[in-house]
Formats: sequence, C-alpha cells, structure tokens
Amino acid sequence: MEKIIDIEDRIPTLKERRRRRTNKKFSILLFLFVTTLLIVLYFQSAYSQVQAIELKGAVLVPKETYIKQSTLKLGDSMWGFNEKNIEKNLEQNEWVKSAHVKRNWLTEVHIQVEEYKQIGYEEKEGTLSIILENGKVIETVGQVLPFEGPIFSGFKEEKVRLRLIKELANLQPEVLLTISQIIYTPTENDKYSIQVFMNDGNEIKAIIPSFAEKMNFYPSIVSQLNPDVKGIIDLEVGSFFQPYMELHNEEIDEEATELEEEEPTP
Repeated sequence: MEKIIDIEDRIPTLKERRRRRTNKKFSILLFLFVTTLLIVLYFQSAYSQVQAIELKGAVLVPKETYIKQSTLKLGDSMWGFNEKNIEKNLEQNEWVKSAHVKRNWLTEVHIQVEEYKQIGYEEKEGTLSIILENGKVIETVGQVLPFEGPIFSGFKEEKVRLRLIKELANLQPEVLLTISQIIYTPTENDKYSIQVFMNDGNEIKAIIPSFAEKMNFYPSIVSQLNPDVKGIIDLEVGSFFQPYMELHNEEIDEEATELEEEEPTP
C-alpha cells in the first residue's frame, strides 16, 4: 500500500527551503553592497593614488627628466595610466634602449630605464658630446660628464665612426677605460688608420677593422714592457714596440745628417 504524506508534514520543509533561499539572496546582495562600498571608499582614499615614483637606470639625464616625461605625478590615480604608453614615450629618447613600468603594491610606481652603453666622446668646436653604442651623439652642454671614455677626434665620416664604435663595443670594459683619445689618421693606402693615446702614456698605431681583436691583448702586451719606458705600439700588422727615446734619437741623427749635407765646403 502506497504511503500518503500529509501536506501539513511538508510545510516545515518548504518553509526551511524558502528561508535558505532568502538568506542566500540576502548574503549575495550584502556582499555586493559591501564590495561596492569598499571600492568607492578605495577610489576616494589616498590608497588609490600614486604616493611614490621610483626610477632606476638614469645616467645620461637626471631622474626628474624621465619622471616628467612619463607624465606621472604624485596624487594621480594608480589606475589612471597605461604602462605601455609610458614605456613607448620614454623609449622615444634616442639614448634609451628600453623602459619598463609597473605598479608596486597599492601606491607605488616603479620605472626601470636601460640606456645605451656609452662608448666615448666626440670633440667638436671645443665641446664634448657623448657617443653611444647605437651611434647617436648626445650633447653634454651644462652637464657633468658621467663616465671616463676616449675622445674621438677628426671623425667626419659617419661610416668610419660607426665602424669604430662597433669595435669599441667589443672591447673589454677595463681596456676601454685605458684609452684617452682616438685620432682619425687616414692614409692613401688605408682609410681606417687611427692613432690612439693611452692613459698610461703609450701610443698605439692601428687600423679600425682589427682594433678590438688586437687591443683586447693590450694588458698582456704592456705587462711585457718596462713600465718606465713609454713609446709607440704598432698594431697595424703585428705587434711592434718602439720607445719614444729611440724615435727622439733617430730624429736627432736625421737632423745632424741634414746639417752635414747642408754645410758649405770650405
């Protein structure tokens, strides 16, 4: 015989289900209300604003220059800017290799700038400009020169200068720092001939295409020489050293020979 359930017995169960559904709806509405309230309060509070801007990697120009160019200001909304747009804006500088912007915690913005490597200086009309590894020349008027590097003199042809920059970029950093000045001295036989003055008092004769390969051995070469004797190291073909004193004596001998030839016969 089929069991018959009285409707009176089912009413408590139906009431309980209805109560649970009502509580669930109320909980959802309460959660949405509280969440919305917190979001509104957050955007109206100082915790949604930029309170600190940290920038790293600035050498060629002051940090303030990059921060100003980013258009970020203290008090701006943390969510009112686009990182990629700021990165592209900073990378428009010809001396900037890359830029990365990210939000840090709730109120900080970090900017990391990578500048092109500095290779040397270009001397022009008594002023020095920085030469970068990408071949760009940056004016330094009114700025403190930020690093020690060789001075380029006489490089009017950009193709030759770019070739030298490529060679210098392949030098060991410690070798690059030993170079004081590089003078372009082209000849009829070789348009890549250069004269290099070192900080230790020596002089180098070389050609640009093989400059990095040979100059990276410079510390080894000078270690075999008397540190008190300075002179010219010829790296154009092999590796030959001639002290300045020998050159001076040769010049004296040549002058004496010329005087003897010019002396009138009694």
